[in-house]
Amino acid sequence: MNGAEMRLGRLFDRQSGNAFVAAFDHGLTLRVSPENPVSVVERIVSTCEPEGVLLSPGMLKRTAHLFAHRGAPVPLVRCDFALLDDDLKASGESYRVICSPEEAASLGAGCAVMFLILGVEEGDLFAENAAAVAEAASASQRVGIPLMVEATLWGSRIDDKRDPELLAFACRMAAELGADVIKTEYTGSVETMRRVIEGCPVPILTLGGPKTDSEDALIEATRGAILAGARGVVYGRNIWQADDPRRISSAVREAVHGVYAGK
Repeated sequence: MNGAEMRLGRLFDRQSGNAFVAAFDHGLTLRVSPENPVSVVERIVSTCEPEGVLLSPGMLKRTAHLFAHRGAPVPLVRCDFALLDDDLKASGESYRVICSPEEAASLGAGCAVMFLILGVEEGDLFAENAAAVAEAASASQRVGIPLMVEATLWGSRIDDKRDPELLAFACRMAAELGADVIKTEYTGSVETMRRVIEGCPVPILTLGGPKTDSEDALIEATRGAILAGARGVVYGRNIWQADDPRRISSAVREAVHGVYAGK
């Protein structure tokens, strides 16, 4: 077992083998509430009790004290930028690397995170994205930090962002490029999600997507993903923008960890 595998193992609960990760990297690519972001991270850590928290490099700098003790969540660092805000789509699709795995490790991250976005308008842009992921995978191994790839169908050429066959292709491509773990969409059904997972040789976690008004639907999707073989979830706005973050987090943890959720 190498360093990257050891650090990846720290993200997953020892008993259930799964992980609940809270995502708070939205300020890089989407407009969010003007609430003090440091206060939000404090609330995520103390109230939601996730195994990991996904942050931008700058936000980890400002909240490092929350992760500097035994039992703290694993900080994951977003290492790239993609233009995702709906109101800015007229600017065109774009992608840039903003942080290397070495820099993420120096900040104290336990995992580096990169996008792999299928279906963008320009083929050269996608090729640059794929090359950046491959380079980050190689650098991650050198520094001993795992790489999570967020494999999605968010490009402007794709209408169905949860197409099972294309998601399976995206996840397999991410693994082929060197991902240690993958974050992707839940297809909407256990059967089709199971096919995505069975065709991928590395662990898959599902993402939460836009804010939903139905907590029941979120929990049902969580249970479906776990039943299909997902190793956990990475949820953002549906957790920290919830009316009761503690209650919804407890329900998500129970769905992810089963009988082991009583923390």
